[in-house]
Amino acid sequence: MSGVWVGIDIGGTKVLAGVVDAEGRVVRTSRRATPGRRVEADQVEAALTRALHDVSGDDEVLGVGLAAAGFVDATGERVMFAPHLPWVDAPVRAMLEERWQVPVALENDATAAAHAEATYGAARDVDDAIVVTMGTGIGGGVVLGRRLHRGWNGMAGEFGHMQVVPDGADCECGGRGCWEQYSSGNALVRFARERLGSGPSILEDLCGGNPAALNGPMVTQAAEEGDLLAHEAFGHVGDWLGVGLANLVAAFDPARLVIGGGLSAAGDRLLEPARTALLRSLVGAGHRRIPPLVAAQLGPEAGLVGAADLARHR
Repeated sequence: MSGVWVGIDIGGTKVLAGVVDAEGRVVRTSRRATPGRRVEADQVEAALTRALHDVSGDDEVLGVGLAAAGFVDATGERVMFAPHLPWVDAPVRAMLEERWQVPVALENDATAAAHAEATYGAARDVDDAIVVTMGTGIGGGVVLGRRLHRGWNGMAGEFGHMQVVPDGADCECGGRGCWEQYSSGNALVRFARERLGSGPSILEDLCGGNPAALNGPMVTQAAEEGDLLAHEAFGHVGDWLGVGLANLVAAFDPARLVIGGGLSAAGDRLLEPARTALLRSLVGAGHRRIPPLVAAQLGPEAGLVGAADLARHR
């Protein structure tokens, strides 16, 4: 029997737990469905406990890092709000530490992923990096001087809700014109749905002619098969990605830009139009070094890797 460090990434749909070694390698994982927002907090904590037991087995747990999809305060003690979980200003770290009787570290999921990429992944060889996670929406993290920059409230990196279009598209946050309304998984699908039927497209067959049935994996599959509409959708989302990144480069002047999350699997199909738009949109682009724009290296396990590492060094 030996001691292990565990990372758990909890989002709107899944609880992904993993044992992570000292080199950031994931030894084994467990995946469960998230109970949802309309349940008692104790049911969520029970699901986390089951996931922890799944991966730890008979090993002693030395500590757990929790990457939560929500606002985590600057002290790493409380989840202030989580759109898909029942926690509101909840002392999650202390509750779980009492329940599990092991040290617990709490972090926002995208910030934990940024830490992982800066420590073991695509930004491990630079001091300053911006990590943008693209899934249903946009999250991210800021690494300055090889340290996470959490901000005054602990909420730095909420890039998805920067306004890029005044009086633009309505956003779920209550604002308008937010970046993630133009560059995200939802934006990719919306673009394709709105143009379905405007010309021949593999997407018609994939969704059975029903735009409401169209989803992100279908757009990705169609793009891989050379579908023009799917390529246009990635080009549109990539272009807006570059516009938003130009704002982040102007603000932070990082040495590297890292794109993670599910949409990053599209690779250069997404990143090439983003690089073009970044050059076009960045002030003084001809008189400065442009940070390389690269895909994340740790994939969907980045959040749990970062959380486990933060627990190890808590």
